[in-house]
Amino acid sequence: MSAVSIMIQGTASDVGKSLICTALCRIFSDDGFRVAPFKSQNMALNSFVTETAGEIGRAQGVQAEAARVSATVDMNPILLKPKQDMVSEVILHGKHFMDMNAKTYRNDFLQQVMPAVEQSMHKLQRDFEVLVLEGAGSPAEINLKDKDIANMRMAHLADAAVILVADIDRGGVFASIIGTLTLLDESERQRVKGIIINKFRGIRELLDDGIEWLEKETGIPVLGVLPYLDVQIDAEDSLALSSLRFKKPKKGEFPIDIAVIRLPRISNFTDIDPFFDEPETGVRLIEKIEDLGTPDLIIIPGTKNTLADAEWLKETGFDLAIRELRQHGIKIFGICGGFQLLGHSLVDNGAFDGEGGTARGLSLLPVDTVYIGDKKTITMTGNRVKDGQALTGYEIHLGRSMIRGEAEPFMKVSDGRMDGAVSLDGNVIGTYLHGIFHNRNFTRELVNELREKKGLASLKSDVKPDTQRREEAYDLLAVQVRNHMDIPAIYQLLGLSTAKGDKSNV
Repeated sequence: MSAVSIMIQGTASDVGKSLICTALCRIFSDDGFRVAPFKSQNMALNSFVTETAGEIGRAQGVQAEAARVSATVDMNPILLKPKQDMVSEVILHGKHFMDMNAKTYRNDFLQQVMPAVEQSMHKLQRDFEVLVLEGAGSPAEINLKDKDIANMRMAHLADAAVILVADIDRGGVFASIIGTLTLLDESERQRVKGIIINKFRGIRELLDDGIEWLEKETGIPVLGVLPYLDVQIDAEDSLALSSLRFKKPKKGEFPIDIAVIRLPRISNFTDIDPFFDEPETGVRLIEKIEDLGTPDLIIIPGTKNTLADAEWLKETGFDLAIRELRQHGIKIFGICGGFQLLGHSLVDNGAFDGEGGTARGLSLLPVDTVYIGDKKTITMTGNRVKDGQALTGYEIHLGRSMIRGEAEPFMKVSDGRMDGAVSLDGNVIGTYLHGIFHNRNFTRELVNELREKKGLASLKSDVKPDTQRREEAYDLLAVQVRNHMDIPAIYQLLGLSTAKGDKSNV
C-alpha cells in the first residue's frame, strides 16, 4: 500500500516549514501511524548523520526522531552544503558526490539525478503509511520553477495535498499568500488545500476579518494560526543565526560570557545550543573583532571551508586577538573545522575537490591537518581521556589531524582511535565530536569550571539528558500545533481517520 502524502510549502524561506513538518511527524506517530519525513533537495549547513553513516539535512534527522523512526538517506536524497559563492558540495544519498557550481548543478545535474530522487520517495511510500514532505523556499520563484525539484514537482509525484505556510511576524502575510498563489499555475493551485499563518504574536480575534477575506478570495481554508513558538528544536537554516537567542547580552547581564566566532562559512552551529539552557550564561555570536572583548570561553565552531576561514581570521585580526586572550588564560574550544583552525598547518593536496591549498592555523594546539580524498561521516561514541566520561555525537569532516607535540588527546573513540587534542594546561581543547555540548553533564562541568574561575558557586550537577529534552520539545510542539491547527481537517484531506489511537485531546 502506498503512503498518503501531505506537503508543507512556504511563501518564503524560514517561515516555519521544518517546525510544522516536525510537529506533524510527532502527531501522526502519536496517533498510531507509521510516518516518515521527506525533502528531495535541501540546502543547509547543519547536517545529520544516519545510523548507516549517511549525511542528510538536520531537519529531516529531527523529523525522523519526532516520528520515532530511524533517519535514512532516502528522507533527504540530495543535500547541498555551500562552500563558497555559487559553489556547493553535493551529497547524494548520504555520500559526497562532488563540488559543483550552481549553473552546472541546475543545467546538467538535476535531470540526471531525478530518477534517484523518485526512487527514494517511492521507497518511503512503500515502507510507511504517511509521508510528510517539506518544500524549500517558495514554490513561486518564477526564475527557478522550470528546474525546481523541491516543491510542486514533488507534490505532483507524491500526489500530495499541499499546505501553504506564511510568516505573519515579518509582515505582509496576506500579500505573500495571494502573491504566491497568483504565481502558481492552475494545476499547482489545485494542489493547495489549506493555509497556515505562522509566528503570530497578537490578539487572534483581530485576524478574523482578514482570514474571512482570504478564504473568500482564494477559496482555500485557513487551517491554523500558530503562535510564535520558542520550542528548542535544532535549526538547519543559517537564517536561524539571526534569531533573538543570539541577541547581544547587555553588559553584566550574565556572569558567564561565551563568545562564538561567526566564521563566514560556519556549519553545524546547533552544536552550541545547549549553552542557552545553562543558567546565568550568555552566548554572543561575534562577527567583528571589536565585539570580542574578554569572554570566559571562546568557541570556534565548524566550517565548510577551513582554509578560507583561516584566511578570514588572519585578515580580520581575530587570529592575533584569540592568541592574546589565550595568553591571559581564556579557555578556547574548537569543534571540527574549529579544531583544525586551532592547529599549526592546514594542507589540502587537492584530492577532494582538485583545487588544493595551504593555510596556517592559530597554532594554539600542536596539531597538523592534511585533507585527503575521503570524507568521514559517522556516529561517534567514546570516553574522555581526562576522566573516562562517556561522550556521544557524530563526525562530519574532511582531513586527518595528527598531534605533533605536547598535548593530550581529548577522547578515546569506541573503535580504538584517539580524537582531538587538549593543551597541557587544559585551556585549549579541540575535537571532531559534533554534538559535544549536547552531552549535558560535560557542558555543566565546563560551565562550573568557568564559574569557579570567577569565584561563583557551582550549579547542580544533575542535568536533564539531551534525549529527554528533545522528546519533551517534540511533545510540546505537537500539543501546541494540535491546539492551534485543524488536525481533523488534515486527516480528512488525507482520507484518514485517527482510529489507530486518537490523541486529539492531549
